[in-house]
Amino acid sequence: MVIHESAEHYLESILIIQEQSGQVRSIDVVNKLGYSKPSVSIAMKKLRESGYIVMAGDGNITLTATGMEIASRIYRRHKTITRLFELMGVSPEQAAADACKVEHDLSEETFARICAYVEAPPQ
Repeated sequence: MVIHESAEHYLESILIIQEQSGQVRSIDVVNKLGYSKPSVSIAMKKLRESGYIVMAGDGNITLTATGMEIASRIYRRHKTITRLFELMGVSPEQAAADACKVEHDLSEETFARICAYVEAPPQ
């Protein structure tokens, strides 16, 4: 499944907002990401047309099974890489910011090794 980094970022953000507040509207995505309303509107249309989200008549956004799969994968990468950076002594804020920069580009092999390292019991 090939998906652009920007779409992954939107889907991950929708998942995070959903976990934090229980529901997601386009304005929530605007506020979280700091993008303009028109940019988010265009992105939501593309995500809807691609089958990653469903938008209800009241404006609530829900991830489809495919959208949830992608969002969950990216969010897991984000949390794991953030944890790695924190273990290396990076501040939590900087670790999260840097994880955002690399979470989309790592190979599966490298991510698997990071997971093994982060999840290994301390010695």
